[in-house]
Amino acid sequence: MAAPRARWTPPLSLWSLGIVLGLLAGRGASETVGVQTRVKQFFRSGHTNNWAVLVCTSRFWFNYRHVANTLSIYRSVKRLGIPDSHIVLMLADDMACNPRNLKPATIFSHKNMELNVYGDNVEVDYRGYEVTVENFLRVLTGRLPLSTPRSKRLLSDDRSNILIYMTGHGGNGFLKFQDSEEITNIELADAFEQMWQKRRYHELLFIIDTCQGASMYEKFYSPNILALASSQIGEDSLSHQPDLAIGVHLMDRYTYYLLEFLEDIRPASQNNMNDLFKVCPPSLCVSTPGHRTDLFQRNPNSALITDFFGSVRKVEITSDIIQLIPNDTETESSHFPESQATPALKYVDQLAVAHIIHQKPKQKDWHPPDGFILGLWTLILLVFFKSYGLKHLKHIF
Repeated sequence: MAAPRARWTPPLSLWSLGIVLGLLAGRGASETVGVQTRVKQFFRSGHTNNWAVLVCTSRFWFNYRHVANTLSIYRSVKRLGIPDSHIVLMLADDMACNPRNLKPATIFSHKNMELNVYGDNVEVDYRGYEVTVENFLRVLTGRLPLSTPRSKRLLSDDRSNILIYMTGHGGNGFLKFQDSEEITNIELADAFEQMWQKRRYHELLFIIDTCQGASMYEKFYSPNILALASSQIGEDSLSHQPDLAIGVHLMDRYTYYLLEFLEDIRPASQNNMNDLFKVCPPSLCVSTPGHRTDLFQRNPNSALITDFFGSVRKVEITSDIIQLIPNDTETESSHFPESQATPALKYVDQLAVAHIIHQKPKQKDWHPPDGFILGLWTLILLVFFKSYGLKHLKHIF
């Protein structure tokens, strides 16, 4: 009877090789998952360009701080990568060249004269009496005369992230322009809706530093808008940093602490919008800053500060093979039902111009021609004098 054959046992070296190969395979799979995760993060914003509209609505020397507020934001967005060609700067007064300015061609945001926010190359697009409600709304909606130069236009599209910053004197539901006119929160909300309908923005960040600033965003109804304000309804937005040499305050409190926060931001910073909400707590602002996020379709945690304040396109070099799938680049859900296809509108089709042109003219209400009423009274007086004479004139008066 033959002896049973001994069972073959793999040597220890083969076990070791198998373990190593298994670990390498697991590592390769995890690295692939990590690469795909980075790809999703790379495309999470969905915008391709950045714009900024920065507006100071106040004139006169005692409103020095409002110009400094606007120039502080202007300096920050330029430092983070938005070029002058993508910034519309509106200043209602030129404080740098005001005769009361002890240091001409400079505007400081700190009482120790540490930071000159005017800089060496400020490009003001709308200045003085050009800063009006009409011009501001025309810039937002793109309804400008053909003769308007490119530097005064907001040439954004449906992939543009836009920062709109406004500062000045305001109240419940309005912001004053140069103490002569005002824009209401309803007019501003309707302008943003026009921008959305005409596909002039992808996401919009609205910041306002004024008294009762939260009232300016309570009427917004367009999607993809994130709004911040320096004070709630019924509260004042206070000034900061008084300078005895020039006799005015240098900045407002909210923008001062916002500038402090932005000075620490770099193009590669990962700070998000939730960090921006905390820049000026009530203990520092002496008011209650507010924000509105219900219209914004992303989680504020996923929206970086540089998505609005910067314009540096990210570049990542990799030797890995990346499989791009549609879900990687989709950043927002469609506003149309699944059964309804998204209409591909051209620019000329976005407004019902043809329908408006072919409408029947409205019947105008009849109004008497110029001078008709005056002539009628003259005729009545002539008839009265001819019939009764001047002696009965006392019965009229």
